[in-house]
Amino acid sequence: MARADQIYVMRPFLGREGVYEHHGIDCGDGTVIHYRKVGEATISRTSIESFAAGNPIFVKHQPASYISDIVMQRAESRLGEQQYNLVSNNCEHFANWCKTGLNESQQLNNFGLGIGGIGAATSRGLIEEAATESDPVQSIHLLDHALQNIAIAKAQLQPQYERTQADVDTWHRVAQLALKQGRKERIVRAALERKVAAKRRAADFKAQIDQLSAMQADLLRNQLVLQQRMVMPSR
Repeated sequence: MARADQIYVMRPFLGREGVYEHHGIDCGDGTVIHYRKVGEATISRTSIESFAAGNPIFVKHQPASYISDIVMQRAESRLGEQQYNLVSNNCEHFANWCKTGLNESQQLNNFGLGIGGIGAATSRGLIEEAATESDPVQSIHLLDHALQNIAIAKAQLQPQYERTQADVDTWHRVAQLALKQGRKERIVRAALERKVAAKRRAADFKAQIDQLSAMQADLLRNQLVLQQRMVMPSR
């Protein structure tokens, strides 16, 4: 293991051993930056022994990643953060973001629990149900539920969009630094490719946010119509 390595240990869940990977960033001095789940989950710098909790430590090898200094800057920039979310901001999301700029969790993807489309798909079903519901009170309840799902999905997507936008600038700086240091052309090219990939991801996040915003506006209009229907005197 070395400074800025992405490392992980297998942790138990509900009494079963080795169920999930707990990720962090090795600081190279016997400490690790990771989401420490004692009390309220907080990104903390702890001893490597505390991180391992008696379990073997493994290195997560990435096909492409930031240089060590950038990885450490990114990890240290989020020390003290208390925004843990199993679906959108868990320990693996954090470590992957530090190392590669990708705010993703392969463990969740493997179980089909990635964030993409969760809010939109669930909300569409609620909208369809509300549209066929003859009781306006029940329709409003369903629309309220759909609006809550959309708000949650947007709250999860917005920070990912902002981080991906920041990744575009970071990869640009990495490419400039590599050029200045006379690094090999393939390193510069790889950094620029990651910059382009980050721009594409940012565009995807923006498209999802815009889609959810359009659905939100449509729901609010329908909700207003239903509320007016409820207060209008019957003839």
